[in-house]
Amino acid sequence: MQYTQAQIDRANAVSLEDFLRTQGETLIKSGREYRWKEHDSLTVRGNKWFRHSQSKGGYPIDFVMEFYGKSFPEAVQLLTGESGEGQSEASTAPPTAFHLPLHNRTADRAIQYLTESRGLNKTLVEAFLLSGDIYEDAKRHNVVFVGRDRSGTPRYAHVRGTADPFRQDIAGSDKSYPFRYEGNGNQLFVFEAPIDLLSFICLYPQDWQTRNYLALGGVSGKALDRFLSERKDTRKVFLCLDSDTAGSEVCTRLAQSIPGEIAVIRLVPARKDWNDVLRQQG
Repeated sequence: MQYTQAQIDRANAVSLEDFLRTQGETLIKSGREYRWKEHDSLTVRGNKWFRHSQSKGGYPIDFVMEFYGKSFPEAVQLLTGESGEGQSEASTAPPTAFHLPLHNRTADRAIQYLTESRGLNKTLVEAFLLSGDIYEDAKRHNVVFVGRDRSGTPRYAHVRGTADPFRQDIAGSDKSYPFRYEGNGNQLFVFEAPIDLLSFICLYPQDWQTRNYLALGGVSGKALDRFLSERKDTRKVFLCLDSDTAGSEVCTRLAQSIPGEIAVIRLVPARKDWNDVLRQQG
């Protein structure tokens, strides 16, 4: 389903206050903003939202994709009530080409951010730098987390700012190929974000190379579905999402999609997320 730019603009102009109320959500007035009762770290104002716990925000389409698990076309349809137009079935727009940002010659700023600001173990960070699954981009010196397919070809990249709270998936990224680490074991640990994944390994490093770790890149279940379809040996899944209400709701949804023969266990961080736990202990 294709949408015109005008339809996309209309979707991103929708008042999130009105949208959430139509979804039956409760909003609490907080100054000039509204706080979402079911997700206390998130505020909305007009057509903008901000998740304070992760310094992440955006517009309605991003919001619906992030918190309702919708695809881009589904998000536009939910926000506007409009069907796609402007394209016939025989003439669909080509997908956006995926290209990794250019590598910087060094990774000094990425290492400094991940180890000093985020408290990650330097040896662990260097291991992922060596594999190429983490690197520093040349243009803005952001940290880039790379996801690959079975052949090792990059298919996904998430960018995290080292000097500001900027974060973004690179255009053309396929969320079903997320940032991850695969060992030979039959246990899988699932996280929302790459830094949470790495933080958990720092907290529980024993035999970590034998296990499997997956960062969803948000709350979509695409990455988990693909992993389980490719790794039939998986016997136990640990859902390690944030400790807030939204994290619990996503865990419930993900658990329902996991085959019944696989054991599902919810691991709840003692603080908001695993990086908060790591930094508190540091």
